[in-house]
Amino acid sequence: MTTAYHADSTDLPEKEVLTWERFGSACRELAQQVADSGFCPEVIIAVARGGLLPGGALSYALGVKLSDAINVEFYTDVHETLPDPVLLAPMLDTENIRGRRLLVVDDVVDSGRTLELVLDLLREVGAEARSAVLYAKPTTIMEPDYVWKSTDLWIAFPWSAEPPVTASV
Repeated sequence: MTTAYHADSTDLPEKEVLTWERFGSACRELAQQVADSGFCPEVIIAVARGGLLPGGALSYALGVKLSDAINVEFYTDVHETLPDPVLLAPMLDTENIRGRRLLVVDDVVDSGRTLELVLDLLREVGAEARSAVLYAKPTTIMEPDYVWKSTDLWIAFPWSAEPPVTASV
């Protein structure tokens, strides 16, 4: 089993902290933006790993049964990235999303390069894709369609604030 890297931000003096309680409210507010826009997604596509929990929450909040994920690696540590975002296996089944309305969900759009990669891929296969994120950074080259909050701080999400659990024996 490969353990994913954990970005430890405990030594950062200033950061945005999202609690589990606030996460629930944020997802409902983000879902309301989507609903109010008149866009009715048929499928929620979460950008793994950070978009998995917001994607699931939006799936329930919007009443969208179909969901999937696309695996992209970009961040390797706090404020450190690979040269370019990389798609990882298992790959998204793009054949079954052709011509469908998709909502791509991620936790944060920072540079915008991951979101741009995913949206370009989905649009190239003929899907109508829009994007929703909890947070947007002012540095992004790709403006999401729906944003809960903007910040220029590092974000400590409740699902990644602590290191992975290991065996206690």
